[in-house]
Amino acid sequence: GQPLGPRRLSLKPVPKLPNMEAFLSEALVKLKKQARGFLAPELCFQAVKAATEQPFADGVQKERELFNILLTSGQAQALQHVFFTERAVQKWTTPSGASWKSASPQPIRKAAVIGLGTMGRGIVTSLVKANIPVVALEQDLEYLNTGRKAVMLLLEREVMKMEKGAQTLDFRNPSRLQFTVDFDVLRDVDLVIEAVFENMALKKEIFHKLSKICKPEAFLCTNTSALNIDEIASATSRPQQVIGTHFFSPAHVMRLLEIIYGHQTSPSAIATAVQLAKALKKVGVVVGNCFGFAGNRMMFPYVQQAVFLLEEGSTPEAVDQVLEDFGFKIGPFRMSDLAGLDVGWRSRKGQGLTGATLPPGTPARQRHGHRYSPLPDLLCENGRFGQKTGKGWYQYEKVGGRTAKPDPWLHNFLAQYRDTHDIKTHFIDQEEILERCLFSLINEGFDILAEGIASGPEHLD
Repeated sequence: GQPLGPRRLSLKPVPKLPNMEAFLSEALVKLKKQARGFLAPELCFQAVKAATEQPFADGVQKERELFNILLTSGQAQALQHVFFTERAVQKWTTPSGASWKSASPQPIRKAAVIGLGTMGRGIVTSLVKANIPVVALEQDLEYLNTGRKAVMLLLEREVMKMEKGAQTLDFRNPSRLQFTVDFDVLRDVDLVIEAVFENMALKKEIFHKLSKICKPEAFLCTNTSALNIDEIASATSRPQQVIGTHFFSPAHVMRLLEIIYGHQTSPSAIATAVQLAKALKKVGVVVGNCFGFAGNRMMFPYVQQAVFLLEEGSTPEAVDQVLEDFGFKIGPFRMSDLAGLDVGWRSRKGQGLTGATLPPGTPARQRHGHRYSPLPDLLCENGRFGQKTGKGWYQYEKVGGRTAKPDPWLHNFLAQYRDTHDIKTHFIDQEEILERCLFSLINEGFDILAEGIASGPEHLD
């Protein structure tokens, strides 16, 4: 018999918490760190804040205003572009006329990964997560055991991340995941991904061996970041089954999978690799074969420009700051330290750009008539390989440390280097950093497109 009173939730006042201000400002700091540079999460936060402070109608009005800001923002357009682009890249074509329309993928019931270094471990983890039975192969028992421990650790972490009640990963079952040093175990696999380090002779030796052991219809994939796919395929009796699958580090996290076809790669091999990318929940992008393919080839002039900026008076932290504020998750120098400076150094030595094979009398800052900076080589000669040695473009709290701190040694080293080479420095502002790094990246993209290495601008985006 009592009157019900007002029932409408929107008319009730929002209960006040004692430490509301502190709670909200703490949430904002956390959010800005997590979604750095992203507009939408910050405006969502403002909408929630308005709901706690204002009457319902005013809160709704505020939310509409914020939504309109987002609707017309450059970020909304960019995100829509990315959304449609990721779908467009599934429709691949090659200059020889092969395409997604006519090529049919083969089923992958069992896969193998050769090499359990950083990349191999991530690739094994990705395959296990996609429910594809895997054989993991190493050259000897010591490497195998180290690799096995690391893979198990990664998989345990992945299980922790999965929602409760989701399917569990059956990775302790040897029929799902098997570790071995015996190549003969690969006789019945449908696809092999080789992930040993970037050495052409080693890769050719492995592919020659695989070509003898694997069944004729098995696909042979190489996880290389720059080496010639055709040359690797030449070591086999089935070049049509050879394809590049370039994973990005860390392989179980990064969504991009660069798929590289050689002159003789069959359309079916390309279609199977694209299908594999989908099964691994990755974005597979099909590109042609050239040095560095699309990803690393575009990275090269971008990082090179960043190093030129150091020569002319900037610092690693200034360059990284500008590019991270612009929207890159990580600047070029922090990225180099994370990946390891020795990787590029090994590649440059292989190309004869530095080290023992460099012809005597070559000018320090020129190669083949183009500007060159020996700074990354000099850092490597000083044993500074990045996070793995605790020192690179930055210094770290310990070997393998993650927190990059500006290094006075490096600043001093740069000053001496500029003196030695008589380089006049100038004041470098944010705009110069942004334009020089990004335009060189974009222009390289145009070259890749012009050469037919990528079949459309979406593939590069």
